[in-house]
Amino acid sequence: MTEAAERFFESLPARAPDVLVGLPEGTLQIDLGSDHQVEHWLVRMRAGSVQVSRERGPADAIWYSSAALFDRLISGEAQGVAAVLRNESTFSGNVVLFLAFRRFFPNPPGTRDPRETARRAVGRPA
Repeated sequence: MTEAAERFFESLPARAPDVLVGLPEGTLQIDLGSDHQVEHWLVRMRAGSVQVSRERGPADAIWYSSAALFDRLISGEAQGVAAVLRNESTFSGNVVLFLAFRRFFPNPPGTRDPRETARRAVGRPA
């Protein structure tokens, strides 16, 4: 497990109130593979809160990713849904939990909120 991934999971409980507003509740097991080993993370999501542990299931959904891809996701260099669609990672279970979890990932470097760009174009403060 990389240090960046450790810090990412440690940051989730503090970030949850801003990210998980009104989203469904459930448990997502994240399996990260590297060098023929798999590390498990269990993320229990509730509206405005997250509990993270390093264990396996029971889970409403399971997402598998390589540790290398996960590092690219947490740096904004890759997108979660695109990775699943390209079969770079796999997912089973309640897809809404995966869609909610991906909100913790940053946007790609250099992207801007289109609403902010439009406000600047019409001369309003952002």
